[in-house]
Amino acid sequence: MTGVLRAYFPILRSRKEILKEIQSKGELNRIFNGWEEKYQEEFLDFCTGAKGVKMLYDFCAKAILDPELYPERIEELISLLLGKKVKLLKVLPNDNTRIADETSLLIMDFLVQLQDGSVVNVEVQKVGYAFPGQRSACYCADLLLRQYLQVRKEMTKETFSYRNISNVYTIVIFEKSTAEFHQFPDKYLHKFKQKSDTGLKINLLQEFVFVALDIYKQNHQNKSIKKRLEGWLTFLSSDEPEDIIALIEKYPDFKTMYEQVYEICQNIEQVMGMFSKELYELDRIQCGI
Repeated sequence: MTGVLRAYFPILRSRKEILKEIQSKGELNRIFNGWEEKYQEEFLDFCTGAKGVKMLYDFCAKAILDPELYPERIEELISLLLGKKVKLLKVLPNDNTRIADETSLLIMDFLVQLQDGSVVNVEVQKVGYAFPGQRSACYCADLLLRQYLQVRKEMTKETFSYRNISNVYTIVIFEKSTAEFHQFPDKYLHKFKQKSDTGLKINLLQEFVFVALDIYKQNHQNKSIKKRLEGWLTFLSSDEPEDIIALIEKYPDFKTMYEQVYEICQNIEQVMGMFSKELYELDRIQCGI
């Protein structure tokens, strides 16, 4: 499939060209030879296009989905996941208190405010944390409290009203979901919000969306992409060349994002450093550190 991908991405270099550059530089050669053979092959595969890009490599995701650089991408993804059109207002500082070492499982974690005042926390996780519901509820409650304190600070006692507190949405995207999600092997998108047992409608402000990319991938093998959300989930979950080609033929704008990553791959020294960091974090996860 390398030749097929190169027809779409002529910037791709051959295996021979990349190995020649690595071997010509002592430090790069030392790093490369320090990797297990399977990781050497994985590195060469995505740099040459023998396999597609894993968009959930930390450095890929952060380059492609930076909410400050590409707000329109995040805006569309959030809109599709929430099932309603949203408009980003600004990126907020994310100072949630994290348990030690939680960040080792996170690929991305960002916080944005929408034009209607709602706050959205988006997490992309390599491996789902234990107790995903409890954990998400705690961080969502923390964000709600932060918003409450900020509104109280900005308003006087006389002008404060709880109507000024906006919804808080927590979106969690798993590369590898936890056991609970696999009890529903044909469902990859789960939405939660509180409701009464009587039909009484009261806005309790907190809503959750969980996306299991591994289950999506299993369910969509050999299936065509029919909807825009399926396009995004394919983009995030699959590194199969045939899936990439199907995606950019259905939605050509995704090609630009792949090109961005292949542009990064032209700097072998930089991308090897980032790949080494990926392997280090993977080793930490596997060792349970």
